[in-house]
Amino acid sequence: MKIAIGVAYDGSAFEGWQSQPSGRTVQDHLERALTSIAAHPVRSVAAGRTDAGVHALGQVAHFETGAERPAQAWVRGTNSALPEAVAVQWAQTVPEAFHARYTAIARTYRYILYCHPVRPAVLARRVGWFHGPLALEPMQAAGRLLLGEHDFSAFRSSECQAKTPVRDVRKLSISQRGPYFVFELTADAFLHHMVRNIVGCLVHVGKGGRPPQWLAEVLAARERRLAAPTFPPDGLYLAEVRYAPEWSLPGFAPMMPFFSTAMPE
Repeated sequence: MKIAIGVAYDGSAFEGWQSQPSGRTVQDHLERALTSIAAHPVRSVAAGRTDAGVHALGQVAHFETGAERPAQAWVRGTNSALPEAVAVQWAQTVPEAFHARYTAIARTYRYILYCHPVRPAVLARRVGWFHGPLALEPMQAAGRLLLGEHDFSAFRSSECQAKTPVRDVRKLSISQRGPYFVFELTADAFLHHMVRNIVGCLVHVGKGGRPPQWLAEVLAARERRLAAPTFPPDGLYLAEVRYAPEWSLPGFAPMMPFFSTAMPE
């Protein structure tokens, strides 16, 4: 049978999602834990391969097993074998046609940026940080220029293995409360480092380095060297992966206060 699971993790504790020889990735820890419950080797597939330092609240993965276990065994049992920085949120049997990556219809990432002269302490590695003032409206204007289907070559890393740089950005919003800025991006899929590169460009606009129209010029040029440097992973969260209603998967449940409209002061 095929089982879908929701997974949340603090990415600062791992070397990214994808399995590595070191065995210190989210996938490595998860598969070892699932194997202990299934009593046979388990391999998993995720909706998104997050980088080292990138967090997830709404990651979705699937695996196949011949072991019959109640859903709570796949949740509580697996969690008992996982490090505290990663936890399975739910588990559900799905049809064979389901695929965590290929049947997903949209992904949402959120970047939480702390804008303050002094670096964060309690939220270190859980928020990004910029030391100077940022103007919200120019960033919002620049973000609107990226909406729709475009070639996002200017915002992909040199290591990106995607077959096409064309992506459909359906939402790009920026909000502020106090020293916190929340960048929310929804697309059919994202290129490697795409969100972090876009946030870097938006911050460059926000600090007055370039006018909003610059982002349209960077997009049209399709040259990574013309864009701003890649922003750090600390404040980036895979917030939600969406699927068609026919799969009847549980919805996203916020787990941190700045994932709601009421961000912390």
